[in-house]
Amino acid sequence: MYIIVWLIMGGLVGWVASMIMGTNAQQGIILNIVVGIVGAVIGGWLISPLLGAGSINEGITLMSFIVSLIGAVILLAIVGFFQRSRNPTH
Repeated sequence: MYIIVWLIMGGLVGWVASMIMGTNAQQGIILNIVVGIVGAVIGGWLISPLLGAGSINEGITLMSFIVSLIGAVILLAIVGFFQRSRNPTH
């Protein structure tokens, strides 16, 4: 059951994060899911202890969505930084 929750929430979180970071046109649904899941892991590891919020594994709440979204935005920012540093013409 958790795998379905991770896929659905990962897709939603990845899609919203890609819209925030302006990478939505470059990503498909699979990459949105991956970004959302990895972002949820990053958010659960970094942001959750700071805010005292649970992760998606503990239940789907607004705070768990926000924590996952912050993690996904951090992930996209890091990836974008390395892509720009690798290709300085953009």
